[in-house]
Amino acid sequence: MNAVEHLNACGQSVWYDNVERGLLDSGEMERLIGEGVSGVTSNPTIFERAITASNAYDEEILRASKENQSIDEIYDQLTFGDICRVTDLLLPVYEKRNYSDGYVSIEVSPRLCRDTEATVREGLRLFKGINKPNVMIKVPATEEGIPAIQKLIEEGINVNATLIFSVDMYERVAEAYLSGLESRFRDGLDLRVASVASFFVSRIDTAVDNLIKSNQLGEDLLGKAGIANAKMAYKKFEEKFAGPRFEKLRSYGAMVQRPLWASTGVKDPRYPELLYVSSLVGRHTVNTMPPRTLEAVMGQTEGFVETVKVNVQEAEAFFDRLGKQGISFADVTDKLLTEGLEAFEKSFVALLQNLSDKSELLRHK
Repeated sequence: MNAVEHLNACGQSVWYDNVERGLLDSGEMERLIGEGVSGVTSNPTIFERAITASNAYDEEILRASKENQSIDEIYDQLTFGDICRVTDLLLPVYEKRNYSDGYVSIEVSPRLCRDTEATVREGLRLFKGINKPNVMIKVPATEEGIPAIQKLIEEGINVNATLIFSVDMYERVAEAYLSGLESRFRDGLDLRVASVASFFVSRIDTAVDNLIKSNQLGEDLLGKAGIANAKMAYKKFEEKFAGPRFEKLRSYGAMVQRPLWASTGVKDPRYPELLYVSSLVGRHTVNTMPPRTLEAVMGQTEGFVETVKVNVQEAEAFFDRLGKQGISFADVTDKLLTEGLEAFEKSFVALLQNLSDKSELLRHK
């Protein structure tokens, strides 16, 4: 049993936070799936890096450009192509695990994150355009995104609610999922609609650690916020998906909306490489790992144990202590959401500009 399979045995799925043409052409993505990786996530930053930093897409870009396709159309063609290839690779996992795994996520345009109706339209367009049962539409958990998540679930669209930083917002995402399922139940529709709630981890530590240092607080507080926050979210998950409300839905085929730990690569070199893996192992969870983290897991020789429910009271006490020291965690999470949205929009705009520049360059070679 390799390390990924050991995490699977603990109830946690391992997804890969990376998509690029080279991984597909080389067979590396297929190999990772064979090693136990059971899902893939993408975002505008990943696609920007993949498409603009290599020549793997040049032939397709040139062909689409000669056909006078718009830059948006070329972007769709490139991303849809990669996503479709990965969904095909993961389809056996999707079927073997009875629709609980085997998903590939693609994000709605960051330009729409403050527009509920436009987000819903875009989610439907992406889902229908890719036309694969195991594609999952990523929707940022903003004020406008919450009703969009509920509506997409009502429409039977698999949803990855992303950029979740606070337990309060996580609870609202879970509520949107449950409400969407209840709407389908009332209409007599299939309840097998998949969803994950992407809860970001290492970015929390980066922000809180900076505040701890600038306020000259105790060093024993460093490197604890991200894990403590995630453990409290998992506690809320267990509360939301227990009891008669969800059990009724489950009896008609509904699946839990699993917490997905995102941003799990360490950003501070002083912390262990697998800090956000070994500390957040638990049933009905997903850890989506960037390349470096997945490589470290693959090289792990020791097994994993369930840790996400350990020391939850200490996690709660940690935030009490932060508050008493004058640090508003709500301000931290609000800022992180804003920064996350801005970063993805910046990557998306840069990608479209780079595509335009590359298209012109290739046509005039």
